[in-house]
Amino acid sequence: MLHKSIINLLTGAAFALTLTGAASAAELRYAHVGAEGDIQTIFAAQAAEGIDAATNSEVTVSVYPASQLGGVAEMVDGVRMGSISMGHHDFASLARLVPEVAVFNAPFIYRDGAHALAATDPETSPALQAINEQLVAQGVRIIGRIYRGDRHISSNFEVKTPEDLSGKPFRAVPLELWVSMIKGFGAIPTPVEVAELPTALMTGVVVGQENPLTMIASNNLNEVQSHVSMTGHMRAVLAVFVNEEVWQGLTEEQRTAITTVLDEEAEKSLQMATEGEAELVEELKGRGMTILTEADGLDLDAFREGVSAQIAQDFPNFTPLIEQIQAVE
Repeated sequence: MLHKSIINLLTGAAFALTLTGAASAAELRYAHVGAEGDIQTIFAAQAAEGIDAATNSEVTVSVYPASQLGGVAEMVDGVRMGSISMGHHDFASLARLVPEVAVFNAPFIYRDGAHALAATDPETSPALQAINEQLVAQGVRIIGRIYRGDRHISSNFEVKTPEDLSGKPFRAVPLELWVSMIKGFGAIPTPVEVAELPTALMTGVVVGQENPLTMIASNNLNEVQSHVSMTGHMRAVLAVFVNEEVWQGLTEEQRTAITTVLDEEAEKSLQMATEGEAELVEELKGRGMTILTEADGLDLDAFREGVSAQIAQDFPNFTPLIEQIQAVE
């Protein structure tokens, strides 16, 4: 009798890659957790259309957004096992397979959005290529990326330097990388689930948090926060990954067509994020928030130095990878 895990793997692969007569035709199941209207959701829908066109419908992609096929952990496991062909999420979501992949979500490692895309290009980034080799051994390959926007600090008082946050409780995403970053901000990391964040800010359980402006606006955090410090400490780049067996089941021409489409959509996501942030700044000002930039005395160098030192202390194995990433032109 076949071992249960082998049966699951074979069954999953059958779901993930449907051969339609010829070995060169395939249907891929693409899952993600993004909600309607999010850049990542638009990316997946447009990528599916582009892949269909670029392969003359030899490869069709069915997209399952909004956690329809499970949460992040289930999606990653599904892609690894083959029951889901491909998906996307933060690079750190793959850290269970290869811990070092979380480096691509590390704060203050990208100069700007264009650098973030260049440094996470699977075809040209030395750091990503090295990590991809390890991921492939686990059955997963990164084949693209999405630029979702920059993360900034919001607070109920003016924050220009880490000293302004010293000793104060600040919301931390319950992941080691985020806890380390909040320590680098000078604050006390305080885990709060996102659903509880508005209440925690209103009651003073935490005095601030960090997120892209899209999240700040959509969750009406302007009602419990007065200031946004435009630190851009994290460039939110998501990894697009695929089951390795499914990937190798495609022809070289199909793989090239898919990666070309994903590269084009990555550039579009950067443009959407950049234009969207400018509009959101004005919207949040209109809602009464004060926006702080370097022109207003925001000391980005102080935040960068504090956070970088903390990350180097807590994640020493990231240092050579960060050096490779920062060397990318």
